[in-house]
Amino acid sequence: MKIHNLYADEHGETHFRDIEVEWVAEGRGGKTSALHKATGLIFRETPGDYDYEWHPAPRRQYIVNLDAGVEITVSDGETRVIGPGEVFLVEDVTGKGHFSKAIAGKLRHSLFIPIE
Repeated sequence: MKIHNLYADEHGETHFRDIEVEWVAEGRGGKTSALHKATGLIFRETPGDYDYEWHPAPRRQYIVNLDAGVEITVSDGETRVIGPGEVFLVEDVTGKGHFSKAIAGKLRHSLFIPIE
């Protein structure tokens, strides 16, 4: 299982990297990771005309897209479409940030899971 990770380097440039979830247990119900601590849960509805210019993340948090994707561009120029069911970890709370845009005019529901 892959998590998209947005982070800022020491020069304030934002980048993507992939994090592979490490499985620590396996049983009849499948595989599980170690416990990851979180501080809450925020439900979000984003309109289909969402086009949010450069901004840093407001906090370190996981975002889980539920029913639509989002296009994210980081300051090094890479763009990714993060689809429904995918997870990303935003950690670019400083620096140039990222650009977020709705895909194909679709309303998107997502979960924000703060980790600090």
